[in-house]
Amino acid sequence: MIITEELINLIEQAKGNLGLRDYLPGLYEPIRYTLSAGGKRIRPLLTLASCQACGVNPEEAINQAWAIEMFHNFTLLHDDVMDRAETRRNRPTVHIKWNEATAILSGDTMLTLATQLLARCPDEKLPELLRLFNSTAIKIYEGQQMDMDFEVRNDVRVEEYLEMIRLKTAVLLSCACETGAIMAHAADTTRQALSEWAENVGLAFQLQDDYLDTFGDAETFGKTPGGDILNDKKTWLLITAEAEAPDEIRPLLGGERSQAKIDAVTEVYRKLNLPARIHRLIDSYTVKANEALADANISPRARDWFINLTASLSERKS
Repeated sequence: MIITEELINLIEQAKGNLGLRDYLPGLYEPIRYTLSAGGKRIRPLLTLASCQACGVNPEEAINQAWAIEMFHNFTLLHDDVMDRAETRRNRPTVHIKWNEATAILSGDTMLTLATQLLARCPDEKLPELLRLFNSTAIKIYEGQQMDMDFEVRNDVRVEEYLEMIRLKTAVLLSCACETGAIMAHAADTTRQALSEWAENVGLAFQLQDDYLDTFGDAETFGKTPGGDILNDKKTWLLITAEAEAPDEIRPLLGGERSQAKIDAVTEVYRKLNLPARIHRLIDSYTVKANEALADANISPRARDWFINLTASLSERKS
């Protein structure tokens, strides 16, 4: 039986075995700072849960779980530099607290630590783990480039946006699940089923994030909604509005960053019924996710755990 709290405790207890040195604080302290920021630990949780669902003690995959989490946080350090982001999880980003050079070098170190952690496995598993890890990394970099390209384009299509978030967000969740299944010697059909579940959950997760950034409650969301609108960020909401009501939405882009802008753009979204429509899209991905589990050779209790997680991630308020 998969117990989320036990897996989270296992993840946190293993934090002391990540290879962070006690010297060169300029290099390692930003990494500790980043990893101490909290977060849901959803990616390592998925690795351990997938391993356990396939019948193997989750401790067998703890190093690989942390490899995924270390890689994820490496991408955040570099993304924050590229985006000039000043805060993350209500704290100064690394390049603000230290400087850009530190953020880049500490991020590079995290990437290398991730590969070292991944390699703490039986020799026969390493080639497959590396193939999956490296192919996933390339996809994430491609997704980041697409996201940057979208910043200077006015003709982004919804299909392109969905592919971007699949690459930038969903494929790492898929990698996390498949990594756990590999560590458990799972059959290819089970690996693929868990991978498909995670990819669809990742798409639902990011679309819910888009929704919350505009329509979320500030108290439960943890930040004031409207940041994407102020930054003219290409989301499913904005791209759909540009396609269906260009004369209304485009005059509102750029210009003053104000509450009036947030209110005006939000009103266009409501006129187009986008809140309900994005939720229908989210629901379609959650259905696909849960349908994929039918091909996974896991117990009914394990399947229920993944189904419940699907709901909690796609319906979250923060």
